[in-house]
Order: sequence, then C-alpha cells, then structure tokens
Amino acid sequence: MPLGREYRKLWAGNAASNSGDGINFVAIPLLATALTSDPVLIAGLSMAYTAAKLMVVLPIGAFVDRLDRKTILWIANLSRSILLIALAVVVVSGAGSIAALYVVFSLIGILETAADNSALSILPSVVGSKDLDKANSQITATQLIADEFIGPPTGGLLFAAAVSLPIAITGSAYAAAALFFLGMTGTFRAKPRTKQPPSLRREVFEGGAWLVRHKLLRSLAIVSGLVSIAYMMPFSILVLFAEDVLGLGSAGYGLLLSVSALGGLLGSAIASRLRRKFGYAAMTTGSLCLGSVSLFAIYLTDIPWLVAALLAVYILHAVLFGICVSSLRQRLVPDELRGRVNAVTKLFGLAGLTIGAGLGGILATVGSLATPFLAGALVFIVCALVVWPSLRNWENRSSSLE
Repeated sequence: MPLGREYRKLWAGNAASNSGDGINFVAIPLLATALTSDPVLIAGLSMAYTAAKLMVVLPIGAFVDRLDRKTILWIANLSRSILLIALAVVVVSGAGSIAALYVVFSLIGILETAADNSALSILPSVVGSKDLDKANSQITATQLIADEFIGPPTGGLLFAAAVSLPIAITGSAYAAAALFFLGMTGTFRAKPRTKQPPSLRREVFEGGAWLVRHKLLRSLAIVSGLVSIAYMMPFSILVLFAEDVLGLGSAGYGLLLSVSALGGLLGSAIASRLRRKFGYAAMTTGSLCLGSVSLFAIYLTDIPWLVAALLAVYILHAVLFGICVSSLRQRLVPDELRGRVNAVTKLFGLAGLTIGAGLGGILATVGSLATPFLAGALVFIVCALVVWPSLRNWENRSSSLE
C-alpha cells in the first residue's frame, strides 16, 4: 500500500541527503590527506565531527520540538550545500587549509544532527502508526545503498578526477534534498505543551525527565548506548583485523564492507513482515542474540569469506534492531516531545560509540585483535536479557500494536 505523497517527498529528500553523506564519507578524508600528511590532524577530523554533535544534540532536540520540522530540514540541508560549495571554491582557488576543513566538517556535523532528528520526528506526521515499520525499512534501505554502495565509490572516482569535484557534487545533493523537503505541503510544528515556552534548558530537562519516567523507552535508550559500545569495539579495529588476521589488503577490506552491507539490505526488506509476525519483543531480542552469535563466530575464525558472511549477518541484526527501536520510539513518544527524546537517545548512542572506540583499542592491545569481537558478543547478550522482559511486559499490557 502506498505511503502517500508527503512521505515520498520525505523519502526523496532523505535519499538525496544520504547520497551526499556517502560521497562525503570518502571525499572529506581524501581532501584532508591532500591538505596535510599529519596523521594526528587527519584522525582529529572525526573527533571534531563527533564532538560537535555531542555539544549540540540536546539543544537541537529542543529546537526540533519548538520549530517547524520541515523548515529545519530544508534549511539544514541548504546550509550544508552552501558550506560545501564554498569549500569547493576555496579548494579550487588554492586557499584550502586543514583548519578550514575542520570548521566545515564540524558545522556539517551540527547541521546533520538537526536534519536527522527532524526527519525522525516528522515521519509519524506523514505516515500512519501501522506503517512506521515499513517506512523506516524503506528509508534504511535507501540509506544503506547510498552510504555503502553508491556514495563511497562515486566519491573516490570524483576525487580522482578533481580534488574539489566530490565536494561540489555533495553540495548539489544537499541542495536537491532541501528542495524536496521544501516541497512538502503544510507545517510540521509540534503543538506546545504550555502557552509560554520555558527556557531552552528547562525544555531539554523536560524531555530527559519524560524519558526517565517511561520504563520501556528508558530501558531501550540504555540498551542503545550499550549496543553502540558493542558495535564500535570490534569496528574500531576492523581494518587491522582484516589486514593482520584475515590477510586482506585495501581492496579486500573494501569488499568485506560491501558484502556486510548486503545483510543490511536484507534486514530492511524483511523487518516489517517479521515485526508483524513475531512482535517487537521477539524481534528485538532475537536481533540482539543474532548480533551476539555473529560476533562470537568471528572471534573463532580467520577465514575471510566466512567473516564477510558473518559481518553481513551482524549488519542484518543491526538494521532489524534499529528499525524496531526507531518505530517504537515514534509510536510511544508524544509529538511535542519527540525531538528532545530523540536527542537524549542519540546522546546515549554517541557516548557509546566514543566509549566503544576507546575500549576496542584497549582490548586489542591487552588481548588480541579478536578480543573486541568477544567482548561485543557478551555485551549483546546482556542487552538481550534487559530488553526481553521490558518489551514482553509492554506487549502484554498493550491491547493492540496497530
């Protein structure tokens, strides 16, 4: 059943934006290597990007609940477009610098945070509750195709043609996304809870307090943070594992990542049907167990093709889990609080990724390059034990999921 015209505009905007993200994922690091050979400065780009997100994620959540979400979407994407096109002009003129790249990449992270939260918050306003699983699955599939299959090779080819070309093309993709979002009909501003809006700080606190009081979503937020740790521990050292344990070169590593993304496409194709058949409790818990089994099996093997298949299973689990949690949060959080609750949950995820990256390096140093996979598998089992009773109790209390 079609999801409607406004959803198609939202999907198209997301598709254009994700295409830009995929190109950027390759183009920005490549541009950094053209501007400096200092590994600390190059690695610091990702840290600056994440730090910028961490600093603004909570206040942005409040603004998403205060302002028209469609307006935030098109302005954020148009701003990203202007920034990147300006950067391309600077690079072409020969005035590019690593400092300028730091500033632009940090601002891109801030604008991405605003756009992502707005897109998540606006979705329940353009599709019915019963269609959220289907809509989230389609958006996830498109994101995977753009980020994993189209964007990176396109970015590499464009960079080989001209250093500034992928930056300019990415800016154009964001401009196209802005036009799709601007074309959405109507306003998407949440109804305020009070006539006189409180201070920004108070609004942020209100969203966090609501999440703390909601037993199920509180548990899922904590689990999402733990899942982020479990994900980043092995993936932070995956390139070393591929080289030293599997004996793969750069081409083999790229192929490994591409094969793993196929699992995500399968997950996005079957998530909606699995959820309808088995329910949120069984599907979410089962996906976490699947993630644990796949990481534990990788810990036990050094066969490249088998690791590739297991990584595909792992990404399958990640997509199933992500779709379930996103749909549940969209169903259960009141519209006027959706941006702030999304922001608090995102904060848990960003913190988990940061902690997981550090732990992955430590575990690989203290143990072996396979140790982070074992640690991730154990964390997933803990998460499954936490999620099952919470979701099962909620399903038992709910008269209908549709």
